[in-house]
Amino acid sequence: MATVPGQLIWEVVKKNNCFLVKQFGRGTAGVRFSKEPNNLYNVNSYKHSGLANKKTVTIQPAGKDQSVLLATTKSKKQNKPSSLLHKSVMKKEFPRMAKAVKNQVTDNYYRPDLTKAALARLSAVNRSLKVAKSGVKKRNRQASRIHGRK
Repeated sequence: MATVPGQLIWEVVKKNNCFLVKQFGRGTAGVRFSKEPNNLYNVNSYKHSGLANKKTVTIQPAGKDQSVLLATTKSKKQNKPSSLLHKSVMKKEFPRMAKAVKNQVTDNYYRPDLTKAALARLSAVNRSLKVAKSGVKKRNRQASRIHGRK
């Protein structure tokens, strides 16, 4: 089976696909977002498209604990959707996860143009997983008035 170039796929799906979300912006200019998988910024562009690119990066929460899933596509398995993604679950502290993401995306020459987007998505996912600490509430430090004096 012959492979189709990514640019041709993008020309076909850029204006009409099931993941496209159109919203009104300033004046008549509409803003276009995309809900497709493997799109880090959720922007409707060729660079961030998960449909048109052979190499994509996904960062999302994995389970109820503080773990994050990093998934990259295998460029040789484009015709097998079940084995398309290489998934790795990270349960480390944030600086170590950031270093792992940077090593996977940039240092392996996978998609160095997506490094900033991947780190921004990792930061947002990690921030969303943090739970508010339940502890002693802060006391009101204002001076209280003493009643009963005349």
